[in-house]
Amino acid sequence: MSHWAEIDNNNKVLKVLVCDNNDPNGDEGYQWLIDNLGGTWIQTSYNHKIRKQFAGIGYTYDPNADVFIVPQPFSSWGLDANHDWQPPTPMPTEGLWSWNEETLSWDELELPTE
Repeated sequence: MSHWAEIDNNNKVLKVLVCDNNDPNGDEGYQWLIDNLGGTWIQTSYNHKIRKQFAGIGYTYDPNADVFIVPQPFSSWGLDANHDWQPPTPMPTEGLWSWNEETLSWDELELPTE
């Protein structure tokens, strides 16, 4: 079995499907998608062996880096060299924190006490 992500003209993932892949050349599933559904399909891997990570609806495919990128969590965050979103201020290493987009800083979370 192989997994395939359909992308639109802006390289956004529209859907992810599983296809039979019994062809030794690995083309059977892809060809079925093209013949029956049309569109543009890129293979993805749930175990992250290809294209960085498993594609999901709303992800973006970067054809230059040949990776799927998760949606941007906040507008202030930027992509690093590994195609991971990073905040403008690193998260503190101790405690539990939540990103505050209004202040562009981390808010410490308090655990409920008994």
